[in-house]
Amino acid sequence: MNRTIRTTEDVLALLDGLFPPAEPFWDRFYADRSADRPFFTPKPDENLASYLDRGLLAPGRALDLGCGAGRNAVHLASLGFEVDAVDLSATAVTWAEERAREAGAGTGLRFHRASIFEARLPHAHYDLVYDSGCLHHLPPHRRVSYLALLDRVLAPGGHFAVTAFAAGATGSERTDEELYRLGALEGGLAYSPDELRSLFREFTPLEIRPMAAQGPGSTLFGVPFLLTALFRRAPGR
Repeated sequence: MNRTIRTTEDVLALLDGLFPPAEPFWDRFYADRSADRPFFTPKPDENLASYLDRGLLAPGRALDLGCGAGRNAVHLASLGFEVDAVDLSATAVTWAEERAREAGAGTGLRFHRASIFEARLPHAHYDLVYDSGCLHHLPPHRRVSYLALLDRVLAPGGHFAVTAFAAGATGSERTDEELYRLGALEGGLAYSPDELRSLFREFTPLEIRPMAAQGPGSTLFGVPFLLTALFRRAPGR
C-alpha cells in the first residue's frame, strides 16, 4: 500500500523517519555513567534553583520533559513538588530511579519511560512544565506536537521553563528546510531569545537569559552555552 497518509499524525510519523531514531542513541549516551558529560552531574540547573529561590515558582505538580538521569526531577521532589518525569531512554530512566532511591524521594516522584508525546500521565494539568535539553533535540515538525502538549498539560496560570542550546554558542543554526535536506539535527538545534519568544508567543516571558556558569564547587549545574527561559500561561487559558 503506497498511500498511507491520512492524518496529521501520519505526516508527523513520516517526517520522523527522515531522521535517525532517537531512542538507541540516548540509550548509548547514558550507558557509560563514567563518561565526561556535564549533563551527568546530579546537580539541578542553576536557573531552576534561581526561580525557586526568588519565589517565581511554588511547589505543586511538575512535569519534567526529557528528564535524563533525573537531576532536576529529584531536586523538585525534594522541595515538595509532585513530579512526573518522562524520558525516551530506558537506560536514563533506570539511572534516574536509582538516584531517586538514593535521595530518599517518596511516592511523589514518578518516572515514565516513553516519548513525551505518548506518555500516560496521571494528571491532566501541571503547574510547572520543565524542559532541560529536550526541545533542542526535536526535529522541526515536532514543535507542532510540543506546543500541542503544552496546551494540553500546562495549567492555567502555570509556568513553563525551557533550557536549550544557545545560538552563537553551540548547536546547529541551519534553517529548518536545510535540516530536512541533510536528514540530521547535527547534535541539537540552537535557539535565540527571539526564536523562543516567537515559538512560545502564547505565553508571557518572565525571563530569558544565558545560563550562568557554575564552578566545580557549586551545588548547581550551569554552563554558558545554554539559553534559559521562563514563561507563564495566562490564568484564564
